Amino acid sequence: QLHFTPLTPMKILLTGGTGFIGKQLTRTLLRRGWEAILLTRSGQSQIEGARAAKGDVTDRESMRAGMAGADIVLHNAGWYELGIASSAKAKMQAVNVSGTENVLSLAAELKIPRIVYTSSTTALGDTGGQTVDESFARIKQPITFYEQTKTSAHAIALRYQQGGAPVIIACPAQAIGPGDHSAFGYFARLYVRGLLPPVIWVPEGAFTFGHVDDVAEGIALAAEKGRVGQTYFVAGEPPLTLRELVKVWKKAVGGIPPFIWLPRPLAVAQGIMVEPLLRLFGVSAFISRETVESSFVSFRYSSAKARRELGWSPRSAEQAWVDTLRAEKNRVNSKQ
Repeated sequence: QLHFTPLTPMKILLTGGTGFIGKQLTRTLLRRGWEAILLTRSGQSQIEGARAAKGDVTDRESMRAGMAGADIVLHNAGWYELGIASSAKAKMQAVNVSGTENVLSLAAELKIPRIVYTSSTTALGDTGGQTVDESFARIKQPITFYEQTKTSAHAIALRYQQGGAPVIIACPAQAIGPGDHSAFGYFARLYVRGLLPPVIWVPEGAFTFGHVDDVAEGIALAAEKGRVGQTYFVAGEPPLTLRELVKVWKKAVGGIPPFIWLPRPLAVAQGIMVEPLLRLFGVSAFISRETVESSFVSFRYSSAKARRELGWSPRSAEQAWVDTLRAEKNRVNSKQ
C-alpha cells in the first residue's frame, strides 16, 4: 500500500456527480479519458460524455448493479447546508452518514480495487489557530449539524481504512467558485451586485479556500495517484481571515466591502432573527445562527501532502476569490 503504482482506470462510479463540486469533478474525470458513471436517483446523466446508473446512496441495494465491475468508486455525494431546518436533519443524517456507510460497505463487499471518499476538513473542525496537516485530530466539538454528520461520516471512512478496505480520503476545505451555494457564495453574489449590507462579524475568523476547479482536480488526483490508507487535504492555501477576505473582494471587483464588525452576541442575534425570514421567502438560510456561530473559528489546513505526493498545484486562495468574483460579475453583466 505504501508503494502504489498509479493506474489508468477504465471505469469509475461517482456518487454526487451533479452537485457543485461533483459537476466539475465529473468533467475532470472525463478529460482524463475515464469512463465516468454517475449514480443518480433518476438514472439519467445531465453531463455530456458521462453515463448514468440509477441508484440512491440511502438505499444500499439500489447501487449494486451500477457499482459492480467498477475500477474505482468515488463517493462524493453529500448534503451541505448550514442553518438546516429541524425537519430536514434526519434526511441529512441519512445522506451524509448512512449514505457513506452504504457506499463504502457495498464497495468493500464487491471488492472494488480503489475506493475514494470525499470527506471535508469540516470533519476535523477548528484547528485552534494552528495550520495543521493530515495528522490533526479534532480538538473542539462540532458547531453545526452538518459538521456533526461529516465528523461521523469521516469516522466511518477511517474505520474501513483501518479494517483493510482500499480507501483513500480526500478532504476539501471551503470550495468556492461561481454558483457556490454556501453562505460565502450568497454573500459574494450580493457583493458583486452592490447589495451586501456593510455589516459583518468576526474579522479574525479564518478559513482555507480552494477554487472548485482545483478541488475537483485534487480529488481526481487522489483517485489516480493517492496511496491506499491515506488522507489528503485538497484545501487550497494560504488561509484567509475574514478581514483579509473583504480586502480581496474589493481588489477583485471594486465596491465597498463590509466594514461594520458586529460583536458576537449581536451577530448571533442577527442570525436568529434573519434565519426564519429567509425560510419564509423560500431562500436557503445563508444567514442563520449556525452560519454565524460557525464563523467564529480558525479552519487552517495545509495541502502540502497533496502537493508533494499527488502533484496538486492549486491557485492561491486570493486568486481563487478573484476568479470567482469576476465570474459572478460577468454573469450579472451578461444578464443586463
